[in-house]
Amino acid sequence: MPHNLTISTSNIIHSLKLSCQIPAVVEAIASQSIIAEAAQAAGITVTPEELQQEGDNLRFAKKLVKAKDTWSWLEKHHLSVDQFEELAYNNILSRKLANHLFSNQLEKHFYEHQLDYIAAVTYEVVFEDRDLALELFYALEEGEISFPDIARLYISEPEARRAYGYKGLRYRKDFRPEIAAAVFAAAPPEALKPITTPKGVYLIWVEEVIQPQLDEQLRQKIITESFSDWLKQQITTMKIVTQIDSDGSEEELIDMLFTKTK
Repeated sequence: MPHNLTISTSNIIHSLKLSCQIPAVVEAIASQSIIAEAAQAAGITVTPEELQQEGDNLRFAKKLVKAKDTWSWLEKHHLSVDQFEELAYNNILSRKLANHLFSNQLEKHFYEHQLDYIAAVTYEVVFEDRDLALELFYALEEGEISFPDIARLYISEPEARRAYGYKGLRYRKDFRPEIAAAVFAAAPPEALKPITTPKGVYLIWVEEVIQPQLDEQLRQKIITESFSDWLKQQITTMKIVTQIDSDGSEEELIDMLFTKTK
């Protein structure tokens, strides 16, 4: 077994190809190009103070408390100090451009799509047998069994069983349409009559339905989603030809599937 291994750029590119990650890398490169061009057109700049703060935020997020931790992290990711600063710069530019493009449209978007931001907290158990699900639903209605008891008895996956089928807080779009209709018509806390879908029969406990409020968290969610959709739309209008030199000779590469026009 070899004790040393040298990995070249061509090895990395070859691995990216085999793991089918090239399209994602190309999309990321295209996105950054679009952001830089749009930010320049909009007159968006980044101050040294903002760059310093973003660098601090990145180190905090990565738990890089000591200088040696930062150097180790940079080495692991093959980044120079200048490239780390470029990473921070790109983050700021992206965030500023997103706010520039969409902050003024927030309220309009929110009220036009308000139903999309209603959220629900649910617990779920999925059955193959509808009759069994109905039997347990009626037992639940009569107080003969609790939903945690059902979860303990009928969920096979250990982590889901320990959480009693807890699915957390999800928005309407996160549910199957036939399930969303019932969940958001519920008067929680309430068990829903079993819902049959192609993936099984769902017995659902609706713990809470949360009406949307345009708070800071939701504002950022809307801006982020709108910006992501905008970037994808911009990419579909580009013709991207990728050229990769992976073995010393310039291969033809891919006329990527991004070559759509509208």
